[in-house]
Amino acid sequence: MMPDRRDAALEMEEHMTDVHILAIDLAKRSFQICATAAGGAVLFNRMISRAKLETVPREQTPCIVAMEACATSHFWGRFAQGLGHEVRLIPPIYVKPFVKRQKNDAADAAAIAEAALRPNLHFVAVKSAEHQARAVAFRTHQSFVGQRTQLINALRGHLGEFGLVVAQGPTGLKTVAGMIDDNATELPDAVRDIVRLYLDQIAVLTQKIDDLHFKLRAAIKVDDAMRRLCTVPGVGPVTAGAIMAFAPDLRAFASGRNFAAWLGLVPRQRSTGGKTRLGGVSKMGQADIRKLLIVGAMSRIRWIIRRGVLPDSWLGRILGRKPRMVAAVALANKMARMIWAMMTREQNYRMA
Repeated sequence: MMPDRRDAALEMEEHMTDVHILAIDLAKRSFQICATAAGGAVLFNRMISRAKLETVPREQTPCIVAMEACATSHFWGRFAQGLGHEVRLIPPIYVKPFVKRQKNDAADAAAIAEAALRPNLHFVAVKSAEHQARAVAFRTHQSFVGQRTQLINALRGHLGEFGLVVAQGPTGLKTVAGMIDDNATELPDAVRDIVRLYLDQIAVLTQKIDDLHFKLRAAIKVDDAMRRLCTVPGVGPVTAGAIMAFAPDLRAFASGRNFAAWLGLVPRQRSTGGKTRLGGVSKMGQADIRKLLIVGAMSRIRWIIRRGVLPDSWLGRILGRKPRMVAAVALANKMARMIWAMMTREQNYRMA
């Protein structure tokens, strides 16, 4: 094994100056790198360790470093950019067509190098550490909300086995404490102790969720972009935080429709022979922002329906002939376009 490793190292050193694209198939400990020349010829395709990967870009003359836009790609992208390399992060769905025959690390790295040569491919912008920090805060908030929902549903299910029905959501827990403290409620003592454990854990998560939500609201006071986003009806601190965390600079999109398409809010096309066939939303974009925009749109629709009279507007006419969810998706699409226009022109929302 030792001679082979020395030969591989010598081969890599010989071709360092000829490398045009250095494609990296990312992992945790073992990485596959494929180097190609300007004409596309493969110079070497080797597996290296994490420690070696940190030295290869330093020894390499400035070139194009290509990776799939996946976990840890932004970290390695910033690392390569700091050394003077041009970084191209490619969505995995665009790399898949270039994988030849068998699926393995060497084939994946070669496919990344091939995809990076395509002239009309859209690449993912490398996020800064601060940008990713916002994503961590948002994902933590969403994770805690999911854990709390899981605990509440489990508690409701356990109580249902003893004939105690509790309303959905955190507000339904207000009656649970009174139930278990009431001696007239027929519950075994072991179950009462378990219910108290659930309530304590839910209270801890609720406190953490409130703290994170408070930080998001506090960010609005100092962040002009978040304050501008919150002027849009249906957009609150959580949605604004998600847009700031996951969306790139909106000036990278040529139009509001392109931003809506990136979110997956445009119809899926199945057109051929000049015949246009449109289906439901594609759902191929950023799921977190898309979900929150649809939830915000649905809240606006519920407010309109509670008033009892549909407004004589674009939204009112859609509600008059389409189901609520279809109208909510259409409104979310419109909200995405408005957000693009506001952020690129640095203007607040104006009621039409």
